[in-house]
Amino acid sequence: MAEYRIDELARLAETTVRNVRVYQDRGLLAPPRREGRVGLYSEAHLARLRLIGQLLRRGYTFANIGEMFEVWERGGDLSDILGFESAVGDAWSDEIADYLTLNDLRGLFGKGVTPRTIKRSLDLKVIERDGLRFRVPSPRLLHAGSELVKHGMTVDSVLDIAENLRDKVGDVAEHMVRLVADHILSEHPVITTMGSEEIAEVAELIRHVRPLAQQAVDAVLAQAMADHMNDVLGEHFADAMEELRAEPGDRDGDSAVGTS
Repeated sequence: MAEYRIDELARLAETTVRNVRVYQDRGLLAPPRREGRVGLYSEAHLARLRLIGQLLRRGYTFANIGEMFEVWERGGDLSDILGFESAVGDAWSDEIADYLTLNDLRGLFGKGVTPRTIKRSLDLKVIERDGLRFRVPSPRLLHAGSELVKHGMTVDSVLDIAENLRDKVGDVAEHMVRLVADHILSEHPVITTMGSEEIAEVAELIRHVRPLAQQAVDAVLAQAMADHMNDVLGEHFADAMEELRAEPGDRDGDSAVGTS
């Protein structure tokens, strides 16, 4: 099981070291394991921290969250509770964020790296500021963009693709998550009333859904890309055939004018 120092834990949970300490002081987050003077946090801490962040963004107070955790811990086995938190709060990707300098970005994208495209990339969260560097949450996405630029596309066009994907896939993901969540939790409208076995069962269902959701999106995207590629190439070749068909007629017309 991975262990993290407090600064790494805060970064992975997209919060601050100060917030981590505040959550500990309020009893929302268990203290770390001590190794000398260094505190080491586990994946369970990271999952709990992500869940706290999600609940705070929804408008719940520290008191609300603390009360919910107390109910869980009174009514269920701690390992089941942590398993549920992990299933809900863990990242859905196995990607490890990367860090790049401005010069690194220029090496990947050339002259397309400008203050305007940097700002747009930050707005789209393709990159994030981290001191003098940039944090790249999805190196795979950045690599795909750099490959498209190498093949002649502009950085703006690549960012258009990223923006469109975030908008369209984001809507699809929200719809899918709501439908799945409604199905999984339909028998438990009040989550704090779950018993230990029910908590473990729901956690397992959520974990099982993750790869299925990604497989479904990959399959539909691949099918749609194939359909649209056929349409676009078909239009292109149809235009080319029209031009070829018109050329002999044009030449005949020219000859006729010349002989009159």
